[in-house]
Amino acid sequence: MASNMPDMDRQIARMDKEQLPVPRHKLHRWPHFAGLYAAEHVAATEFVIGATFVALGAGIWDILVGLLIGNALAVLSFWLITTPIAIDTRLSLFTYLHRIAGDSMARLYNWANVIIFSVISAAMITVSATAVRILFDIPAQTQPYPTDPAFILLALSVAGIVVLVAVYGFNALTDFASICAPWLMVMFTAGGMVLLPELAESVTGATTLADFSTFIEVAGSTVFTGTNAQGEPGIGIWEVIGFAWAANTFAHFGLIDMALLRYAKKTRYGLTTSTGMMFGHYVAWISAGLMGAATAAVTQTSIVVLEPGEVAWHALGASGFVIVVVAGWTTANSNLYRAGLAAQAELPISRNKATLLVGLCVAVISCFPFVYRSMLPLLTYAGLVLVPIGGIIFAEHHLFPRFGFSRYWARYRGLRHNVPALATWGLSLAFGFALDALDLMPFYYLFVPTWCLSIVLYTLLAKRCGAAERYPEAEQSERLFQTRVQVFQAEQAAKERYEPIKDTTPLSRAIKAIWMIGGLLVPAALAWRVLFDSPDLASYHLNRELFYDVTIWCTAIYFVFAYWGLKRAKAACRGRPADAVVT
Repeated sequence: MASNMPDMDRQIARMDKEQLPVPRHKLHRWPHFAGLYAAEHVAATEFVIGATFVALGAGIWDILVGLLIGNALAVLSFWLITTPIAIDTRLSLFTYLHRIAGDSMARLYNWANVIIFSVISAAMITVSATAVRILFDIPAQTQPYPTDPAFILLALSVAGIVVLVAVYGFNALTDFASICAPWLMVMFTAGGMVLLPELAESVTGATTLADFSTFIEVAGSTVFTGTNAQGEPGIGIWEVIGFAWAANTFAHFGLIDMALLRYAKKTRYGLTTSTGMMFGHYVAWISAGLMGAATAAVTQTSIVVLEPGEVAWHALGASGFVIVVVAGWTTANSNLYRAGLAAQAELPISRNKATLLVGLCVAVISCFPFVYRSMLPLLTYAGLVLVPIGGIIFAEHHLFPRFGFSRYWARYRGLRHNVPALATWGLSLAFGFALDALDLMPFYYLFVPTWCLSIVLYTLLAKRCGAAERYPEAEQSERLFQTRVQVFQAEQAAKERYEPIKDTTPLSRAIKAIWMIGGLLVPAALAWRVLFDSPDLASYHLNRELFYDVTIWCTAIYFVFAYWGLKRAKAACRGRPADAVVT
């Protein structure tokens, strides 16, 4: 770090913006995060996870209550653990970890992210391929490995598109993904509504649901029965709670989402993660389970081997193809982009080349169906691997100041390798996986004792290695650095005094009305009609066919007009000077 103010100012001006705290004029309000989490957590994997709960034999009340509690715990974790650190530092996890733990730790962490996000991206590509294969009459892939060369070619083709978009067109895809959330929410809900009468008729002999107790009877006897695929008692409420909490462990306890929440103006914005948790991981999982069970019954196929594409086709018709492909591609691209960034940090090549290199590996992995069929353990173990990093950051950020220890002590001592951090990560992983091997507790909860152990271990080891000492000169230099950063960013804000202009022109209002009514309200109304206005099987089939036929056109209307409206809004937001804005 530069020792005098002019040198420090020049150093700050040359630094990459990702290495600096997010400036105040770049912060966002809560609607930004509500939409962001809704879009990210309503994905194609919801078909897989919803069906997995059915195959594992969860009971209806275990699902309704367990998912509610587990997802509430996840929201609280985002709010109370991730968001305060993100707002205090305004840094991404990688940048903050590098300041705390040095090069070696950051390098290992990056490679762990490359592996984890590559596998998740590959799973999303395979999910998309399961929908596309229906168009080409390719047989279903029921084995862990590909059994048809045509499916391999298809998976590689889908992967190629995803990789190219991640390499060259990620900004366009990000714009496109931002408009998907409302449509995905409507379609996931509609799919369950459309197939419920079919399930109800098999149980009660009637295609209508009289009340909530009838829904419980139907769902409890046909979908979430409490009996697994082998006919044995299934998982209970504690397992359901554990998975719902653990599904995003790497994001909240592991602090990955510091990258997103560092832009939040207030800590309470962490509660906006509920749009993703309570809809994507509650309503969508339940609806996906209903769709999967109904499809399995009609096709006389085990839900264990049923593909997301088949489920979506049966529930939503041609729109089901769109939902699987869109949700799979958008999620695959974001995760591949993350993997490429992590790889680029460790390789002497550009981000585009790093993403392309990682993408080639992802393409190969996407040919194997076992990857997406293993999403529950994959997400849980990924969280277990990254959770100790969150514990290390939590300890140094929150506990060290309270104990009189020095935050950034390893950097102040000039250490490139933070041995206590490396040892903590290794020992915590050994502890967590040992608990799993000994089967002392459900693996969904392994992250809790592992995270707690990492906090204790790192605090004790860091104290022995110099964290308890004071470094007055280095601390003074750090305070000066932060002050100069604020001055630099204030100057930048003055130069960039632009405010977004809300587009309220008649054309933009008309565009918004078209995609809201034609793209969202009409499919929702048709799904409502299927569920509540189908007194017999004949009328049910008639209403369902109408839903299929009209919804595909509504889907086209939604994406055309929503994307048009987005481009107009972005054009308006390119801005004019703030002092010229009419308020």
